[in-house]
Amino acid sequence: MTLPKRGERGFTLIELLIVVAILGVLAAVVIPNVGRFIGRGEVEAGKTELSNIQSAVVAMMVDNQVSVLPNPVIVATSNMALFPDATSVAGSANKLRSPTGVAYVATDKNGYLLYQHDITADASAVLNLVNYTATQTTKGTYTVDASGTVTQVTTGY
Repeated sequence: MTLPKRGERGFTLIELLIVVAILGVLAAVVIPNVGRFIGRGEVEAGKTELSNIQSAVVAMMVDNQVSVLPNPVIVATSNMALFPDATSVAGSANKLRSPTGVAYVATDKNGYLLYQHDITADASAVLNLVNYTATQTTKGTYTVDASGTVTQVTTGY
């Protein structure tokens, strides 16, 4: 290893200023773009959740052979165990028979639900619950009309 000669001890002030200027230009370009992408991700997440809930409502209506929801949700909720219809009583005119034609009885769950729905009307209905959504609660809040069209009231982000 050779020792540095006199006068060869590091970087000059000009070299350091150039490096700092380059880093400043890079930061000025990168930081605004990162902020824009963060906001866009939250908007996309809200849209995706709305699409998932709409698809789940359609799947539930098809599986249960329901063309019109008897008691749609008009007050926004994020609880999918109460959405889109938690009030149609098993055995009533609104929830008479399961998709297989078996009559619902009083011990079956009420409503057509996206989370923990009893699609079969038999003794094992409590054990054979269907989940159309992955979780019971969502970030956003939703309403649904009688035709099954879901509206997102808040995104939750």
